[in-house]
Amino acid sequence: MAHPTPELVVALRRTAARLEDGVRYRWSHFAVCNCGNLAQTITELSPDAIYAAAMQRPGDWGEQARDYCPTSGLAMDDIVGSILELGMEPEDVRHLERLTHPHVLRAIDAERRPLKHTRREDTVLFMETWADLLEERLDDVGRRRVAVLMAEAAERKVERSDEGAAA
Repeated sequence: MAHPTPELVVALRRTAARLEDGVRYRWSHFAVCNCGNLAQTITELSPDAIYAAAMQRPGDWGEQARDYCPTSGLAMDDIVGSILELGMEPEDVRHLERLTHPHVLRAIDAERRPLKHTRREDTVLFMETWADLLEERLDDVGRRRVAVLMAEAAERKVERSDEGAAA
């Protein structure tokens, strides 16, 4: 399972919240699927930029993570690198895309399973559950860091919505 970091917990939670808020989601589109939305949260790249990067090399998210090379110079490797730097392993990327991580699935109530990897609400549940499991493994300092990062993210969201209202 991914190495627990406050930044990864927050990225999963923020992505789940964005999905709940109705951000564009389509599992069959590389930039707005489960991993594509996480990549947007982490890198702040647009879906178009993520899609363009993904088309430089064949493979789904799991294959892109497996073939990751930090020195390739490919934009997709920079994106995958950003995800891995937060604590994920290449196999975690594959599990997120398909909602198959066994530790996460065991933590989800049996009546909610099986999850369908193409359903927004199942992706939200999977990400929230994974964030909870990772946060449980953090020490007190890490948990406080999660709270600070979440508060900062909420503050930025309010600022952006205020800027949008003023425009």
